[in-house]
Amino acid sequence: MAFENFPSAETPPPSAPPSNKSDWRTFLSIGLVIALLGTWGYIIWDKSKTKEAFLQKDTQYLAVASEKDTLQSMLDEATSRYDMLKTTNAKKDSSITVKDREISEKKARIQTLISKANATKEELAEAKRLISSLNTDIQGYQAQIETLKGQNLVLTQEKEAVTQEKIKVEKDFDSAKTVIKAREDIIDIGSTLHASNFNITGVIERKNGKEKQTTTAKKVDKLRITFDLDENLIATSGMKELYVAITAPDGTPVAVEALGSGKFTTRDGAEKLFTHKVEINYTQGQRQTVSFDWKQNTNYATGDYKIEVFHNGFKIGEGVRNFKKGGLFG
Repeated sequence: MAFENFPSAETPPPSAPPSNKSDWRTFLSIGLVIALLGTWGYIIWDKSKTKEAFLQKDTQYLAVASEKDTLQSMLDEATSRYDMLKTTNAKKDSSITVKDREISEKKARIQTLISKANATKEELAEAKRLISSLNTDIQGYQAQIETLKGQNLVLTQEKEAVTQEKIKVEKDFDSAKTVIKAREDIIDIGSTLHASNFNITGVIERKNGKEKQTTTAKKVDKLRITFDLDENLIATSGMKELYVAITAPDGTPVAVEALGSGKFTTRDGAEKLFTHKVEINYTQGQRQTVSFDWKQNTNYATGDYKIEVFHNGFKIGEGVRNFKKGGLFG
């Protein structure tokens, strides 16, 4: 058998080594991927940091808000105690007024600090310090009020004691006045004068100035009334007023206002007409004679004329004079 040598198929040429251009592209792609991965990593890291910053800020905000709420509660509590003390304070003096002003100013400053939207730590610390100082002030304020209450209590007790003493003195005074009034009434009654020895005469007035007594009614020009005031050791010396009331025979009082007649009040409170008022200068303990004339504008009537004398509202004596008709045709 014969073997023939046939040419075998062509063996492919060996692979050509990668070109420099392909290597460059590969490196570039890898670099881009690395850069992209780095960018994403940075973005993720940055977001993480931002989130952490936001979380820190939120935490800080919540802490500040919580501290503000705490400070506001402390301020409200202090203010409530202060307002309660003010309502129970019944007395104001200069020291309390000054303390009121200081506390009000401090409260306003604290409220301003707490109310600030962007209050700093230093401002919140100042507010906290001022609240502590405010509580101290309120304690001092309360101590002052307690002192004033004690003083008020003492003053109230003293006032009550004075009031009771005043009531006692007034009662004693009223009792003394009652006794004095009773004694004065006794003295007043005892000092009332007494009239006696009445002498009432009708007088005729002559043209020559001479006078003549008469008992004939139509001839009488005036009445001359005389009486004695008896001795009185109680009545003091001085001017005394005597009221003389004359009653006509028909029972009507003789009173002529134009001649000085009027009214006076008797001891029992009744009003009575008087004919004539006599003022005398009385001397204590001595008998005195009183004499005066009464001349009316009308004729005198026949019958009895009654003359009554009053002193201190009491009737102290009386006398009667009868006048008759005169002559054959009188």
